[in-house]
Amino acid sequence: MADESPKSIYDFTVKDIGGNDVSLNQYKGKTLLMVNVASKCGLTDANYKELNVLYEKYKEQGLEILAFPCNQFLGQEPGNNEEIQQTVCTRFKAEFPIFDKVDVNGKNTAPLYKYLKAEKGGLLIDAIKWNFTKFLVSPDGKVLQRYSPRTSPLQFEKDIQNLLGQASS
Repeated sequence: MADESPKSIYDFTVKDIGGNDVSLNQYKGKTLLMVNVASKCGLTDANYKELNVLYEKYKEQGLEILAFPCNQFLGQEPGNNEEIQQTVCTRFKAEFPIFDKVDVNGKNTAPLYKYLKAEKGGLLIDAIKWNFTKFLVSPDGKVLQRYSPRTSPLQFEKDIQNLLGQASS
């Protein structure tokens, strides 16, 4: 794969929070919301609360939220994977998949995040600016939208509904 450019999100394999390989191909046909998360950020409580609302409301219709812990912003995700999983599942009650801690910027940027940023650059610069940058991916694996950390998940619920074919009139 080193010679071939990825054509969709489904060309990536990532590690889950337990260190196991997960092919994103298993999410083919689903609407994905990919988020870099942190447990100790001022945006944490509100984002996890709203992500949980969206996941509960739409998971049966094909929404998957994929959370990638990241410690690059003021060290706001300092724990190891076991501590992160414990915090996310108990304090924030998240039921969506949590993956291995990744770098989203710099020389050690995870390949998935290089792809996400290349597909949907940011305002002025492509770098991820803070925790809880969100990417909306269509069921065919195309990155459709990038939302800033301060954009609350419920603000773009209509975009998710449209992808799920559930837009209310």
